[in-house]
Amino acid sequence: MACRAYIVEDSPTIRENLIETLQELAMVEPVGSAETESEGKEWLAQNDEHWDLAIIDLFLKEGSGLNILQACRTRRPTQRMVVLSNHATKDVRWRCSQLGADAVFDKSTEIDALIDYCMSPVKSEPETH
Repeated sequence: MACRAYIVEDSPTIRENLIETLQELAMVEPVGSAETESEGKEWLAQNDEHWDLAIIDLFLKEGSGLNILQACRTRRPTQRMVVLSNHATKDVRWRCSQLGADAVFDKSTEIDALIDYCMSPVKSEPETH
């Protein structure tokens, strides 16, 4: 069964390439996307039963991925939230973990790790890369 993913990424090129890569290599079914914090928070809250994974960039056209993480802290245990950012420093990873991120990946160097993560079974403990 494919993992249903919602993607919050404001760059159309990155978003399209990410969706194509995840569909092809990780059996991910994209269920929607957003470019802003408000769009992402609204969709995730209103479609609780329709996503398994949210992939969130931190810096968006409007708002921050950190606020989306905060808003989704009470999600179902089978729903995972990961951050995909060019700013995956040690401090950013720690902050994302504190806000409920299950994993953090660097856009430039950890796409393979993200693909592996998407294909792995749901784990109960957060991890950082």
